[in-house]
Amino acid sequence: MNREEARRKAEELVGKMTLEERASQLRYDAPPIKRLGIPAYNWWNEALHGVARAGQATVFPQAIGLAATFDIELVREVGDVVSTEGRAKYNEYAAKNDRDIYKGLTFWAPNVNIFRDPRWGRGHETYGEDPYLTGRLGVSYVKGLQGEGDTMKAAACAKHFAVHSGPEALRHEFDAVVTQKDLRETYLPAFEALVTEAEVESVMGAYNRTNGEPCCGSKTLLKDILREEWGFQGHVVSDCWAIRDFHEHHMVTSTPKESAAMAINAGCDLNCGVTYLHILSAYEEGLVTEETITEAAVRLYTTRYLLGLFDGSEYDAIPYEKVECREHLALSEKAAAESFVLLKNNGILPLKKEKIKTLGIIGPNADSRAALIGNYHGTSSEYVTVQEGVIRYLGDEVRVLTSIGCDLLKDRTESIAMRNDRLAEAQIVAEHSDVVLLCLGLDETLEGEEGDTGNSYASGDKTDLLLPEPQRLLMEAVAETGTPVVLCMMAGSDLDLSYAAEHFDAILQLWYPGAQGGNAAAKILFGELSPSGKLPVTFYENLEELPEFTDYSMKGRTYRYLEGKAQYPFGFGLTYGKAKVLSAEVVENPEGSEKYCICADIKNEGNADIEGVLEIYVKKTDSPDDTPNPSLCAFERVSLLAGEEKEIQVVLPESAFAVTDQEGKRLVEGKQFRFYVGFSQPDDRSVELMGEKPLEIDTVLSFT
Repeated sequence: MNREEARRKAEELVGKMTLEERASQLRYDAPPIKRLGIPAYNWWNEALHGVARAGQATVFPQAIGLAATFDIELVREVGDVVSTEGRAKYNEYAAKNDRDIYKGLTFWAPNVNIFRDPRWGRGHETYGEDPYLTGRLGVSYVKGLQGEGDTMKAAACAKHFAVHSGPEALRHEFDAVVTQKDLRETYLPAFEALVTEAEVESVMGAYNRTNGEPCCGSKTLLKDILREEWGFQGHVVSDCWAIRDFHEHHMVTSTPKESAAMAINAGCDLNCGVTYLHILSAYEEGLVTEETITEAAVRLYTTRYLLGLFDGSEYDAIPYEKVECREHLALSEKAAAESFVLLKNNGILPLKKEKIKTLGIIGPNADSRAALIGNYHGTSSEYVTVQEGVIRYLGDEVRVLTSIGCDLLKDRTESIAMRNDRLAEAQIVAEHSDVVLLCLGLDETLEGEEGDTGNSYASGDKTDLLLPEPQRLLMEAVAETGTPVVLCMMAGSDLDLSYAAEHFDAILQLWYPGAQGGNAAAKILFGELSPSGKLPVTFYENLEELPEFTDYSMKGRTYRYLEGKAQYPFGFGLTYGKAKVLSAEVVENPEGSEKYCICADIKNEGNADIEGVLEIYVKKTDSPDDTPNPSLCAFERVSLLAGEEKEIQVVLPESAFAVTDQEGKRLVEGKQFRFYVGFSQPDDRSVELMGEKPLEIDTVLSFT
């Protein structure tokens, strides 16, 4: 069913409702209208990396881990699996008339906010710091979720619109002030791509204000940009209880009626919260028209018709057995393996079973389920921790000794024991082992969303880049033994790895790898697979080089504006082989609307089969409006056998040649371009770490 037909049916059905009934449908927990045969529908469902919060489902790596794959097709497959499981669950729930929260087909994902500051607790819900990477992966995930059938498979939602990335503790009252250049160059491109390319069905407004306007009631964002400029046809939903903030925290209105009116008049159709209970009172006072209420209801029912909720669809026969089936679990493990980023390796990896008699596995995240899943997760039937995965992989061939070493945050593991009660055990394990896997990091209780149950801090943001003190002491204690150490870091954001880089033999960033993460980790650690992930965020040396958390200017932030040297740069990641670009040139694109592409001859000069990510960066050398540092403009995931050489072509999108001026206008300014083609950024730190410099191409191109 196309949108025109769905809207016509929605208009017809809404036309049969009273004004009171129409208003009642603008809540996330829309009640039934029995006289019209309309069942209740709860719009609130979550699916950042799998169907969340409604029981059993495949748990994929958290979004930041999916971003580290730089794999557009994989992310689309994950989205498709999520909507398949969502349909399977919805079919059964609906048959039992279970219309509860988290059981519908409107998924409030993906989160395409820019992870501009490593302190932000929700950064691991995003696809990282780069607007181009975020847009490509976000578009792919939306297409996977929504499908390409006659009926929309599930409805995706681009959130949180816009200019939203902490601080969590201030989000209900904060005003994110940005220039038009930063707005259009960094904060909006991913949203625009999801709307104009992927035709995302929903957009969620953010809690904060942007340049003075509350996002869920912003004429600039919701009307001028989203509807009129981008031509958005779907529905807008508020973040949960965000409209209440208008009068309680932002103080831009005085009453709930005024807040409801401001939001709906700006184009917010659906209220996650209760403020729209005041819509009829606002109407009676002349603050809202009947036409505005009707239009919001029509938009929402258009979505329900597009999903086939009244007329049926080709997805109604998807059986419940699809939930967490073998194929979906295999994809979760594959995604985890592709997400791991090898940050250091002195040659210890891959480990060889035949050379290890005793392996030590130490650390609070070694056997932690919480460290697998991140936030907004489903419930797996099986959680394979790193410890479990490695023990399974080794079988009886290698003796494994284990120790938790310390608590994730607290200074002891047993409440009445002395401080650091597991340090001695950790040292004993290390001393009796040939190699140690040290599993440290965070979980959703230490970095997450403001108000989440269990958060150890008031908000969920980090106050610094340090591991909690007990884990730092554990690192030192294990290092003192002299046993070789592979650090397996499980966290969703940048942490200071300077001590590990100096004292440990290898560092593997695992993120929050999903329920199958332990199986994937074992295969990477022992060389069955080669690591291939790339950092989707910059790992900084310290916070002192960054602006204040509340400063939304891009100056000094992310790899495009970084003024210092990164600890580990965006786009960095090692493999067990050695990929190299032998030659590259810009050529005219033989097909498609894009005018140019990069033709590159690449080779794996190493002895191991690998997958890698060919990264292309661009600098407009004659444009004063370009970003200070080269920016990612294209990428391609490639497979190379040991010693294999191949030629590939990577299309350069139109955005590769555009800049954003100070007024926020996108334009092609100048003709001189420098492209960098390689397996990392062209910055000095990446070259130092990779031992290889991307190939440079200077070219003059015409766009007349």
